[in-house]
Amino acid sequence: MRWNGETPLPKPTVLEEGVNFDIPSREAERHIPCRMFKPSDGRVKGLFLHIHGGGWVLQSENYQDTLLKFLADAANLTVISVGYRLAPEDPWPAGPDDCNDAAEYFVDNGPSQFGAELMFAGGESAGAHLTALIAIHLLNSRPSFRFHGLVLNCGAYDLSNFLPAVSNFHRLLVLDHDIMKHYVDVLCPNTTAEQRRDPRISPFFTDFKRLPGKLPPALFTVGTEDCLLDDTVMMVLKWQMSGAEGVCKVYPGAPHGFLLFTDEQTETAGQCRAHIKEFLHEKIAERKIQAFGGRFLQ
Repeated sequence: MRWNGETPLPKPTVLEEGVNFDIPSREAERHIPCRMFKPSDGRVKGLFLHIHGGGWVLQSENYQDTLLKFLADAANLTVISVGYRLAPEDPWPAGPDDCNDAAEYFVDNGPSQFGAELMFAGGESAGAHLTALIAIHLLNSRPSFRFHGLVLNCGAYDLSNFLPAVSNFHRLLVLDHDIMKHYVDVLCPNTTAEQRRDPRISPFFTDFKRLPGKLPPALFTVGTEDCLLDDTVMMVLKWQMSGAEGVCKVYPGAPHGFLLFTDEQTETAGQCRAHIKEFLHEKIAERKIQAFGGRFLQ
C-alpha cells in the first residue's frame, strides 16, 4: 500500500545510488538483506546502521532511500539499512536477532569490508526500539565497542501495557492505541503484559542503573501529535539515569513518523534533519578530540 501512496506516510522514492547486498546471519543457510548508500563526495568517515520502522510487521530496507541518502551526505557516512525478519511470519525474537546479528557483523567487519568503523545506529518507530535493543545487546556481546551515538526517532520502548500517551491518544494520525496493540500482539503472540516487560522486548525495563558510563550518547526525537510521545520522554530520562548523554527534541504539531515526510509536507521534518546532522557532526568531533587526547597523554 505504501508503495502506491495509500497510507498516511509518503510514497517511497527509489534512488539509483542504493546498493542491495546480503550479510550472514546466525543461521548458516540464511542471509540478511541490506541496502547501502555512500556519501556523494566519496569521503567516508564511518558507518551508520539504520533500522527501518513499520511496526515490526511492515516495510523493509528499501522503503526510505531519501532518508538514507540524507544521513549519508549529512556527515560523510556509509549508511546501511537492515532488512530484518517481520511478524507475523517471524515473531519475536526473529527481528531483534537479525538486527543484533547485523550490528555484530558490522562491528567485526566494518573496517575490512567497508573501509570504515561502525559509528552510529538509528531508526524510526519500531526501528528506534530495535536500535535501543542493539545498543544494550552489544554491551555484552562486544564489550569493547562503543557507538559514537544513536539517533532514535519516535520509538516505542514499553510494549507491555503502554504509557499514558498511547492509551489517551484519540486521533488517527498515522498511529494510535489500537494499531499499536495490533502490532505488538503480532510481534509477541501469546504473551502476557508481564512477559512483555522482559528488557529484551521492552528496553524501557532495562536496569539502567547497572549500566553506568556504558551507553552511547543518544538523540531522541518525537512530535507532540504522536501517541509514542511518553515513550520518548520517559526513555530519555532512563537513558540519563545510566549516566549517558540523552538529548530529547520535541517537535510541536508533528505526527508519528514525521521524519519521513518532505519539507513541503511538514517543516518539522527539516528541523529534525538539521538536529540530526548537528548531532552526528558533534559526536564525530568529540570522538576525535578524545582520541587525540589519549595519544597526547601517551
